[in-house]
Amino acid sequence: MTDLEKLLGEYRLVLGLEIHLHLKTKTKMFCYCDAKIYDSAPNSHTCPVCLGLPGALPIPNFEAVRKTQLLGLALGCSLNEHTRFDRKHYSYPDLPKGYQISQYQQPFCESGFIELSSGQKADIERIHLEEDTAKSMHKVDKTLIDFNKSGMPLVEIVTKPTFKTIDDAVEFSKRIQDAIRILGIADGDMEKGQMRLEANISLRTTEMEREGKIPTYKVEIKNINSFKFMEKAVKAEIIRQRGLLENGSQPIQENRGYDEDKNLTISQRGKEDAHDYRYFPEPDIPPMVFDEDYFEQLREELPELPSKIKTRLVSEYSLSVKNADFLTKGQGLELLNRFEELCSNNLEPEKVANLLINKQEYRELSSQDFIKKMQETNSKSIDSADLDEIIKSVVQENSGVVSQYKLGKISVIEFLVGQVMKKSKGTADALVVRDLLIGRLK
Repeated sequence: MTDLEKLLGEYRLVLGLEIHLHLKTKTKMFCYCDAKIYDSAPNSHTCPVCLGLPGALPIPNFEAVRKTQLLGLALGCSLNEHTRFDRKHYSYPDLPKGYQISQYQQPFCESGFIELSSGQKADIERIHLEEDTAKSMHKVDKTLIDFNKSGMPLVEIVTKPTFKTIDDAVEFSKRIQDAIRILGIADGDMEKGQMRLEANISLRTTEMEREGKIPTYKVEIKNINSFKFMEKAVKAEIIRQRGLLENGSQPIQENRGYDEDKNLTISQRGKEDAHDYRYFPEPDIPPMVFDEDYFEQLREELPELPSKIKTRLVSEYSLSVKNADFLTKGQGLELLNRFEELCSNNLEPEKVANLLINKQEYRELSSQDFIKKMQETNSKSIDSADLDEIIKSVVQENSGVVSQYKLGKISVIEFLVGQVMKKSKGTADALVVRDLLIGRLK
């Protein structure tokens, strides 16, 4: 039984995501303010439009529209030929107009998906574009507001309640981050608030799951700023909802935040339904119409995406699936161009990948110095028979660690790898050592 199954007991998780992304544009969404707001003094990137002053009129940023549509194509969405902006009304101090310019009935992109490593197909309901709100900072008895973020172009990716595990939701979020970086449309730096996650969580019985029934409520955890934070927040909310359900109560539909210190979710406000926002078409921005020729131009702009790059690395360079996977996601994407550049010098691809992935010092070398050092290392490589003897001795000398590994503490393998590398004076390949140790300890 997995940890998640233990948390859920007789219930099953229903999880959907809303992912918010700041697009990388020169100006804000509906005005000409500089969009380089990060690390700037508060309220230094503002104008009448993003301050919501009377009489100020919005002008859509076409760069943001185009980048939203590129993202939709990359995620398998259909693009709407007829689309428009809407007004979404709610009252909050960080929204000076009393409404947000967003999209409701005719978003730019609909019905995409991502295939996850678990085999699950994560369905995307829609991708729409809107303006971001200001930033509120709560100080004891007062709230301070910085309007630099107000009006930033904000893409929202809304999934269906498609995830049954937290791991799948985290993988989906990471795949989105990889895609936007490959496309060059956003940085997705979560520490700077350029990418924010919101999780819609509810629990259902196994019978409801068999019948395809979704609970009548959902609880939204707001403003999650890391993948690990999301994992903790969802687990905390599962515990809370399960406790209510087992006591005969149904969780109310609301927005909550996660308090990491207490490992609890905290109620913020009731969660609105669509009709509560009183959507209607934005009267100051005409509807937009796109033709197939324009969509075809967008398709031609699409770069090679991570899943296709991974397949190509395996077929073209005979790279191991493990290394190809590393180079096409997360921090590995930063090494991808370097890897291909080095391989153009007739170097052995697997060894190049191993050095880039496992040895930080190699990443900082010029191509010439990398080749020179790699050749020197190859000339000093340990003989396989000698390596086998070292591995035998390390296993014999560390019987306690070996026992921990065999009892399921997989992480201790790294200690054993370190001992082998120490005895070989760095002449062994760490990945080869790890594989040989795993084989010996089966």
